[in-house]
Amino acid sequence: MASDDPRPDDNLEQNETSESEPDPSAESDPSAESDPSAESDPSAESDQGLPDDVQQGVDHSVNPGDPAISEDRVREELKQVIDPELFVNIVDLGLVYEVTLEKTDEGPTNVSINMTLTSPMCPAGPQLIANSKQVLEALEETGEIEVRIVLDPAWSPDRMTDDARDQLGIF
Repeated sequence: MASDDPRPDDNLEQNETSESEPDPSAESDPSAESDPSAESDPSAESDQGLPDDVQQGVDHSVNPGDPAISEDRVREELKQVIDPELFVNIVDLGLVYEVTLEKTDEGPTNVSINMTLTSPMCPAGPQLIANSKQVLEALEETGEIEVRIVLDPAWSPDRMTDDARDQLGIF
């Protein structure tokens, strides 16, 4: 008869096993969190390699804390302007010759751009000027935007980047 009766040791082992396993309800309990200040740790984001200002689309890497904009940032923004005949951006086409930045006392930076056209009679000139201004005016850091068309030196395909050549099939 001793073999038919449950052994008290069997129940004890089951209870010990279930107690040693973590309770799933305790894991989801917010009061079980270790350090609430770890959630708002500002260094946690920098550990990922991306500061807050870069994630928000503002690059202060040249002058941290300075609302001024960099020439590289202007050129990157101008890559949104696409030549309507060639379907390549104006920066990769080599149409943007010079970017001049003038910091103002009020905060925003005035931007002046010298650019050219693929030909002196290019019908897309007014559209390229308007689109360039529109893209740069959308930036908080910019003040007055001036876009000038210059024809000297004349544009040539040598001014295109390798990306533009690839898009146009020029090798």
